[in-house]
Amino acid sequence: MKALVYQGVKTLAFLDVPDVILQDGEQLIKVEAVGICGSDMHAYLGHDARRIAPLILGHEAAGTIIGGPKDGMRVTVNPLVTCGTCSACNAKRENLCPDRQIISMAPREGAFAQYVKMPMTNLVEVPRNVPLAKAALAEPLAVSWHAARLAFEALHNSMDRHALVIGGGAIGLAAALALPVMGATSVTIIEPNVARRAFLRDHCGQNAVETTDVTYPIVIDAVGFGVTRASASADFVQPGGVIVHVGLGDEKPGFDVRRATLQEITFIGVYTYSAEDFRNTAAALFDGRLGSLDWIETRPLEQGATAFADLLAGRVAVPKIILDPWT
Repeated sequence: MKALVYQGVKTLAFLDVPDVILQDGEQLIKVEAVGICGSDMHAYLGHDARRIAPLILGHEAAGTIIGGPKDGMRVTVNPLVTCGTCSACNAKRENLCPDRQIISMAPREGAFAQYVKMPMTNLVEVPRNVPLAKAALAEPLAVSWHAARLAFEALHNSMDRHALVIGGGAIGLAAALALPVMGATSVTIIEPNVARRAFLRDHCGQNAVETTDVTYPIVIDAVGFGVTRASASADFVQPGGVIVHVGLGDEKPGFDVRRATLQEITFIGVYTYSAEDFRNTAAALFDGRLGSLDWIETRPLEQGATAFADLLAGRVAVPKIILDPWT
C-alpha cells in the first residue's frame, strides 16, 4: 500500500510500505480522509521524542471497513487504544490509561496511508449523509469537546460564561464551536495570522481578534507555547477563572504560578478525550450542532509533504488540511 512516511526532521516521503496485518478483534479500514494535526507537525519538526522515524503519522481518520461482517461500514476513528480494564478505563477516563496507545506513535502506525487497522470498539459509524472528510474532524473536535466540558465542570457557578480561545487552528476553532454547546454565552478567538483571522471571521462567523485587553472566566490555550501560557495566566484569565491547556507547542516556562495561587486560578491540562466524549462529539458533528464544518481543504496524500511545508510557512488560511490517499 501507499503511505506518507516521516523519515526525519522536515522529511516526508510518499512510499510503498508493507500491507497491514490484522490481529484478533481488529478491523481493516480503507482510509478515505485523514487530517494533519499539530502533533504531526511537532513530529515533522523533530520536537516529539515519542515519534521516531521512520513512522507513518496521522491519527484524524475516517474511512470504510473492508472485509468481515461489518464490510462497507463508513466509520470515523477514535485513535486512542486502551486496555479497558484498569482503574482509569473503568472510571471512563480512558485517556489516562497507563497502557494507552495511539496510532501514529510506535508501536501503532498511523493513518497517513491507504489502510489502517483498529479495534471495532474504536470505530463510530458515520451516517450516509455525512462526508468522510468531515467525519475525520471528529478526533480534533473531540479534543476540544473534552476541554470545554472540563472547563465548565471546573468553573464556579457564580462566574459568567464568556470564553477566550488562544489560537485559531483546528483545535482552537473546534473549542469555539464546542463551548456554546456547553453553555458559553460568547467566545472570542485570538489569532495572530492575518489570513486565518479573516477566514475565521468571514467564513466561520467567529469573533476573531489579534489580541484583547479583556479578561475572561474561561481561557483555552490551544497553542501551548510559553508565551501563550504567560498571556493566559497573567493577562487574560479572571481571578477565580479557569485555564484549559490543550496545545503542546513547547515546554518553555511562562505560566504565572504566583498569580494563579493568589487569584485561585484553576489550570487544567488536557490530553485527548474519553471514549464517551469521542462518541458524544461524533453525535454532535452528525446532527449539525457543531456547524457546517466547511473549513477544510482537501489535498492528495501524495502531496502531503508540500502540505506540511505550506503549514509551516503560514501559507494556509483554513484551520484544517485533509489528505486523501486515493486521489
